Amino acid sequence: MPFHVIIPSRYGATRLPGKPLRALVGRPMIEHVHRRGRESGALTVRVAADDERIAEVVRGFGGEVVMTSPDHASGTDRLAEVAAKVGLPDEAVVVNLQGDEPCMAPEAIRRVAELCARQEGILATLATPLRSPAELWSADVVKVVLDDAGFARWFSRAPLPWVRDAFRDGPPERLPEGVPFLRHLGLYAYRVGLLRRICDAPPHPHERAESLEQLRAVAMGIPIAVGVVDEPPGHGVDTEADLAAAEAWLRDREGSPTSGGQSPSA
Repeated sequence: MPFHVIIPSRYGATRLPGKPLRALVGRPMIEHVHRRGRESGALTVRVAADDERIAEVVRGFGGEVVMTSPDHASGTDRLAEVAAKVGLPDEAVVVNLQGDEPCMAPEAIRRVAELCARQEGILATLATPLRSPAELWSADVVKVVLDDAGFARWFSRAPLPWVRDAFRDGPPERLPEGVPFLRHLGLYAYRVGLLRRICDAPPHPHERAESLEQLRAVAMGIPIAVGVVDEPPGHGVDTEADLAAAEAWLRDREGSPTSGGQSPSA
């Protein structure tokens, strides 16, 4: 099943400026993300960059880069610009692989693309079981609630589902049994026509309140199919601590020597 990967990559991250070019096991992070895209079996892998410094590095390792506006509010908007610029047809399946996910499993990328391709007019994403009350209570961990058909009913940074008696006095020592607590993984697949429709719609108040752009699709009534994977992918990168964790994961995977700081091309 043919699909395309587009990697939105922004230079000016608030917590880690120049994040795409930070080095992990001797290579810039964006190169590791690009490799995960290639390993997934995608027909094409493109980096959507907002800064020439990223573009220079991507071209340096032989990747394809498409320059996009620095004014986009989200990576989804960046994807839509790339799809338009390269002329992808409305029926093409595109996976949004975040530029700070160097440890994303290629199998997960392929799975979300296959999930999207099964039905017209849907968005597809993934989730994984939550393991601890600390995860459930963290506002940095996005929770998703599914219906019996495997479609998302809601996403939130709050603890969901809320177990009234168990959670009355705050986080319990362990999660209640028999309740499907799921962590949303920020990996999406769309057909290009639907991607454009979502980007053409205005932000929704729910989206603004939770700072979760997928709530725009929920508000629009777009079905969101969710594949549940038993094991979460390796670390995404938002902080210096995340960078160290991703370094360790990649070192184990690739057997490469440790290297910190920015790449020479940064």
